[in-house]
Parts: sequence; structure tokens; C-alpha cells
Amino acid sequence: MQLNAPTIAIVVIASFIAQFVAWSYVARNYPDLRAARFWRDSTLAAAVAAATLLLRGVMDPLLPILAGNTLMIIACCLTWAGVRQFYDRSVPWRFSVAATAAVLVLLTVFKVIDDNITVRVVVMSSVEFTILAMIVKDLRRRGDALPSPGANLARLMIVAMMIADGLRGVCALAGIGGPISPVSFNGAQMLGFLVLLFTSMMVNFGYVLMAIDRLRGEVAALAMVDDLTGIANRRQFLARLDEACARAAQHGEPLALLVIDLDGFKAINDGHGHGAGDACLRAFTHAAQARLRASDVFARTGGDEFCVILRTTTLDEAALVARDLVKTCRKTRAHWHGEQIAVTASVGVAAWSREIGLNAEALITAADQALYAAKRQGRDRLALPEADPLPMTA
Repeated sequence: MQLNAPTIAIVVIASFIAQFVAWSYVARNYPDLRAARFWRDSTLAAAVAAATLLLRGVMDPLLPILAGNTLMIIACCLTWAGVRQFYDRSVPWRFSVAATAAVLVLLTVFKVIDDNITVRVVVMSSVEFTILAMIVKDLRRRGDALPSPGANLARLMIVAMMIADGLRGVCALAGIGGPISPVSFNGAQMLGFLVLLFTSMMVNFGYVLMAIDRLRGEVAALAMVDDLTGIANRRQFLARLDEACARAAQHGEPLALLVIDLDGFKAINDGHGHGAGDACLRAFTHAAQARLRASDVFARTGGDEFCVILRTTTLDEAALVARDLVKTCRKTRAHWHGEQIAVTASVGVAAWSREIGLNAEALITAADQALYAAKRQGRDRLALPEADPLPMTA
């Protein structure tokens, strides 16, 4: 089969249709991945663009040239929009509309007024180069030290596309490779098209890897969160406590731990049902979060047991936080089937010391012992290690 413009167009159409089918499947099954919808629409626009350009050999080329090339710019803009949506940034609608309108106007001028295919190639190459440069710039989440492997692959392939577009424009201006016609490009232009075809497929593969990395990260994050309350679970708590102990050992900064237990929780479950118990847990979580700092690690570590890691906090300061949480809990009401269920809490307080060092379990044990003391003395109070529980008075 001879490698001419129609042949390349057919290969391009088949490639983009396959990518469109793949992204349609992803967009349908992962609706929260908004970028997939833009990448799906981009491949569809590119397939229609290639099919439209194919009509140049069988009809007046004016409409295919204008529509096909404009659609190709729209496809590039949609790809860029997908990247920005992937990183939770705004869609560049204004730039996209301006770029598309500029291409349409210039192509009309250099087809209707001055039929110059060389200039049209330069126009398309220049605008595509600019949009691709924007995509390369945006292929990194703000704050990330390094982009993902998928983003690295996409960036590398887009840079190759930029080089191919740049060389196509230079070759067209310099007349390298011979004359260009709508249905039979010269060797240099044909090589450029082949590079663009290969790299476009690899760019979409890079986007797929980015999506896989994102979904895998979300699954990993869910494994560290309590599904009932939405706060950290025991697994995340232990990891963060190890980190906090290591930091305290390294820098000597104060560190405190609260272990909290809801009083009479079994009686609530037995008397009102487990749904009421869940409502109590959520109500306490919401109330406690409002009293804690953003830097505090608040975790549900068991059925009705919670822990709070208080960095840069002394034992006396932690006791004040614990007192505030006990009072807050006492005022909290869980609403369940028209009833208001009261909840109280007991809190054990412990502080990190050089003797504890990297042994996070020792800190947990100290706080647990204080909690047991608070429970023994009547609950609804806080206690410190080896100290009398402090009753809560209004």
C-alpha cells in the first residue's frame, strides 16, 4: 500500500476510533474521572477531523480543509482540557476558542484568498506546537516533587510531537522534501505524520497510566480512612504515631496522645440498635473535629475508641484539650428516629518522653492506663498517667 495522505488518514481514523472506544469505556465506568470525558471527546474529534480531511480528494477541498483542520485543533484543546481537569484545574475555554477561531480565519485566508498549502501547514504546526507546550507545562500536579510515570511518558511523547510539528513547519517553509499537495504529501511531511500518529497513541497510553495511578492512590487512601466517620483509621493512626515519635526523638519537640472511649456505648447499641450507635459515633466525631487543630491526627481505632495525636503539645496542654473534648462530648446529642441520645466520654492522656523513644506502643500503653483509671473512677472525665482522674464539673 502506497504511503500517501489518504492512506495515512485511514490509519489515523482507525487509531483514534480505537482510542475513543477505550476512553468511552473508562468514562462510563469511572464517572468521577472527569478528564476521561475530555480525552474521549478529543479522540472522537481527531477521528472526525481525519475523516473530513480524507474528503479532500473527492470533493471541493475548501470545506474539508477548514473543517478537518479546525477539528484537529479542537481535539488538541480537549486533550489539554483533560489534563487540566485531571489536576483539578480550570478548563482553558477562552484560549481554546481563540486558538480555534484564529486557525479557522487563517486557513480561510490562505485557501480562499491566497491558496497556499505551505502557509497552512505552518499555521497548523505553530498552533499545535503552542497547545502541546501548554500541555507539557500542565502535566504535573502543583506541589508534586515528580510527576507520575504516566505523566512522564505523556510529557516525553508530547515533546516528540512538538519536535515533529516544528520540523514539519520548517520543512514546509524551506521546501525540504519537495512540493506538497492535499492528497500526496512529500516524504518529509509523511514522516512527520507518522511520528505524530505514533506519539499520539503513546500520549493516550500515558494518560491511561495516569488514571491508573490516580485510582490506585484513591484506593490506598481509602484503606487509611474509617468508612463510618471519615477520619483516620487504626492503620493510619499507628503509622502517623510512629512518625510523630520519630520526630519527637529527633527534634525533642513535645508530643501527647489522647485515648478516648465513649461511655456506655454497648448499652446504646443494645437499647437503641447499632444504627443509633453509629449515629453517636458520627455525632461525637463531628463535635470533636470542631475542637481540634488541623495538625492534630484524629483517628477511630476501634468500635467506640478514638485517639488524638497532639504534636508540639505538652502534657498540661493535652490535659486542657482532653477536658475540652469531655465537655464537648457531654453537650453532644445524636439524633436517631426522633430521639436525642446523650453521649459522654472518658479520656486518657499521656506524653512522649525520652524513655519512650521510638516505641509508640509504650505511649499508647501509658494513655490506655490513664483511660482505665478514668473509667474506674466513674467515667465522663480525663486522667493522666499515675495520677488521680480529674472529674468534670460544669
